[in-house]
Amino acid sequence: MLFRLAYLTVTNAFAALRLLPMGDRDKDTEILALRHQITVLERQLGVATRVRFAPEDRAFLSALLTSLPREVLRRLRLLVRPDTVLRWHRDLLKQRHARSCRPTRPGRPPTVRSIRVLILRLVRENPSWG
Repeated sequence: MLFRLAYLTVTNAFAALRLLPMGDRDKDTEILALRHQITVLERQLGVATRVRFAPEDRAFLSALLTSLPREVLRRLRLLVRPDTVLRWHRDLLKQRHARSCRPTRPGRPPTVRSIRVLILRLVRENPSWG
């Protein structure tokens, strides 16, 4: 019992030392990420052996955690690897870019009127063309 108490005291002291160089913004971000992970775990309590993140969970965590420097991100206690969070963020940006670049009308874009007139004139002037 005494050994366990000493062990917990030492590990908590090191955990407190780890927080000293972090800024308030980084600490708040870490707290929000940990709270969200707890919410995800509570939602899946007793359902599966492996944690499944919904797309909205992925979006929230990736938007929240990508503002942190990579070395801070690696020190966090996450249910997924930091590289996975960064991949989620890249996927979000790809989807956003694809959605904004999608053409408004499907199919071939209309031909400019001047080009259409030119082609019709060439057809009239040269009947053996095309």
